[in-house]
Amino acid sequence: MMTTFTSRGSAGCLSAAALIAGLAFSTEGAFAFSLKSEPKVAFIYAASVNDGGWNEAIDKGRKAVEEQLGLTVAVTENIPEDATKLRAAIDLYVKRGFNIIVGTTYGYSAPIADAAKAYPDVAFLNASGTTNGPNLESFYARTYQGWYLAGIAAADATKSKKIGMLAGFPVGVVNWDINAFAQGARSVDPSIETVAVFTNSWWDPVKEGQVSEAILDQKADVVATDLSAASALDAAEKRGAKSFGYQIDMSAAAPKGIQTSVIFQWDRYLVPTIKEITEGKWTPEEYGAFEGLESGVVDLAPFGPSVSAETKAKIEAARKAMIEGKLDPFQGPLKKQDGTLVVKAGEKVDDGALWNMDYFVEGVTGTMPAAAQ
Repeated sequence: MMTTFTSRGSAGCLSAAALIAGLAFSTEGAFAFSLKSEPKVAFIYAASVNDGGWNEAIDKGRKAVEEQLGLTVAVTENIPEDATKLRAAIDLYVKRGFNIIVGTTYGYSAPIADAAKAYPDVAFLNASGTTNGPNLESFYARTYQGWYLAGIAAADATKSKKIGMLAGFPVGVVNWDINAFAQGARSVDPSIETVAVFTNSWWDPVKEGQVSEAILDQKADVVATDLSAASALDAAEKRGAKSFGYQIDMSAAAPKGIQTSVIFQWDRYLVPTIKEITEGKWTPEEYGAFEGLESGVVDLAPFGPSVSAETKAKIEAARKAMIEGKLDPFQGPLKKQDGTLVVKAGEKVDDGALWNMDYFVEGVTGTMPAAAQ
């Protein structure tokens, strides 16, 4: 039977229980993974590498692997999140002697885990995946940290005290971005409202531009995108609004109104990890790699021309505090949109609860679909 999976690069989500169950593997007797032959690396993408966001950010990391490690990396694009088609691509690579295979989407999680079991001598990595094993490590970034910093800039940029974010689907890794953006803004001004809208797509330039317009029509004067297309920023630029990009530096789409972009720098993870694999020093993390500001995997792009020195100083202070463990975007007291207390004072949301975040925080206007709760 063919099974179709959905992803951070495409659509949908796993249930909270399935997600947590899929994150772990037994570390009993864990030892460093060792290749049996010379390293041959391949990256598999669910869509084009030139998507203007998610895949493009990962592909920059791939190029860094080639440049910094002196490895030639094979690339296959447009392999959908379908177990049969992905497995066929992996089987072909293994047959050709490739022994380091990098998946690039959440929807590859289950089939790549099956492939890792079938090929124990091949090292597998998977971006935004949920499965791990003795020769498989999924990796993602604490994007909420970057969005909290962006929220500080949004608070200083808004005059209407209403900001907005468009996002794909109500999964934990998206909900925490929206909530962190709101939290960062409210750390500056608790009266700021954040309008959140789901597009029900990961990449739809036309729709994203329209949603951006709709957010601005609600009197917001700042728009952030949690998606790959830059059309939301283009729409904001035409209306004279401020904007925030995501995944890569999107300043070209809004040279006047851009404040910054929350970006991935996957080379900071991919280069050292693949180097460890080639040297026989790699032991996959039990729950996958979850990188934050301290590693540089998630960061902010250069600030736009209208961001003041005062705002930059606020952001730098918050960044420093987060890296030192003195500030957490979801430290208590934290309330849901309806006022329900979810984190007590002195506590914070742990990693398990982050992945299962299925609510909006206080200050966010928008509807969380019932299926996500």
